[in-house]
Amino acid sequence: MNSLQLISTKKQLISFLLILLAVFTFNIFYEYFKYKDFTKEEVYLDTYEVLNIYEKDDFLVLKLQNDKLGFFTSIDKENSIEKLDLITIAVLSKGVSFYEFLKGFYSKSIFYENIEKVDSFKTMLFHKINTLHKEEKIQELFNALFLAIPISKENRQIYTDFGISHLIAISGFHLSIISFIIFILLFYPYSFFHGKYFPYRNKKADVVLITIFVLLYYLYLTNLVPSLLRSFIMFTLAFLYLRSNIKVFSFESLVITLLIILSLFPKYLFSISLWFSISGVFYIFLYIHYFKTLPKLISLVFFNFWIFFVFNPIVHFFFPNTSYEQLLSPFFTLFFTLFYPFEIVLHLIGFASFLDEYIMMFLNYKIDIYEVSTNWQFFISYVLLSLFSIYSKKSFIILNILLAIFNIKIFL
Repeated sequence: MNSLQLISTKKQLISFLLILLAVFTFNIFYEYFKYKDFTKEEVYLDTYEVLNIYEKDDFLVLKLQNDKLGFFTSIDKENSIEKLDLITIAVLSKGVSFYEFLKGFYSKSIFYENIEKVDSFKTMLFHKINTLHKEEKIQELFNALFLAIPISKENRQIYTDFGISHLIAISGFHLSIISFIIFILLFYPYSFFHGKYFPYRNKKADVVLITIFVLLYYLYLTNLVPSLLRSFIMFTLAFLYLRSNIKVFSFESLVITLLIILSLFPKYLFSISLWFSISGVFYIFLYIHYFKTLPKLISLVFFNFWIFFVFNPIVHFFFPNTSYEQLLSPFFTLFFTLFYPFEIVLHLIGFASFLDEYIMMFLNYKIDIYEVSTNWQFFISYVLLSLFSIYSKKSFIILNILLAIFNIKIFL
């Protein structure tokens, strides 16, 4: 049976876009009302969760967020504060534009009243992970991998230098592993109730649906990280598509996912994390589009190398740091497909520190860094060629020539 298209007529397309436009308009006005509330006085006082802490010489820069807004501010260094603490703080709101409000901004703190330790399921997991590992670098690594808690700037640079930042940011691969584990844990207990009370239902579909609701809570737990949000929406749409015999792996599904996210959360228009996530999936679909006939064993290796090389011009437009060790990134990606689920199991059975010694050897490895940037003319041309490659094989060939030239240039 041939797969159907979700949007097959012009009328359906117009209706879909109008619905999304209405949702986007509602949410952009909602954000604007929050902005007006924030700026109606020169000083704004509220309570926020501490997402990240950046140490400077004599002060701390905090990344704060609550259900209204997120921004950066600073406090004295002598204060004892940890990630996930709650802080009630007053900041200057005068002069912040609506664009900055959506994008994220820095505001000077006037005073803060108190710092509270939060007693929640997330903080319990956070502190549990910290007690399982002695080294701060490893604590941060697994808090990032399991709870999407941001890594400090210094430690994040390690993963950037190795070219494996994509492995640390929770996205589609991580979600697929987590969803598989949830599915297995739920499947057999549910089988008992299914056989006894409702054998007429589709057991696997029911378990997937329950898994989606568990993942929705996990998404909430991680503060709606853009890359994870993208993965969750695509996972949910894939379930609905398969139930309706609609093609899952398509550029159309990716565009629909992007439009849904931006209509629900307009501020994510300025999220590099989201655009990297969307771009990554785009190139995966492009790979499937042109290389789907390759033998599976060859494709397993070639896929990781091609994705690494094709994404390099995009990455180096934003992050110029380059090292020869980045050429190992495809191998690290292959290794990570085993490492991540293995570490989840180790943490669940109480042997979380089993590989810590080897992880520290890896994290302490010194890398020689040099900088290579993608200029904006090449960047725009490259992005356009990537889009044209959906319909044109000639464009795809030129794209591969450009990516080869770029990667030879940065590594030779």
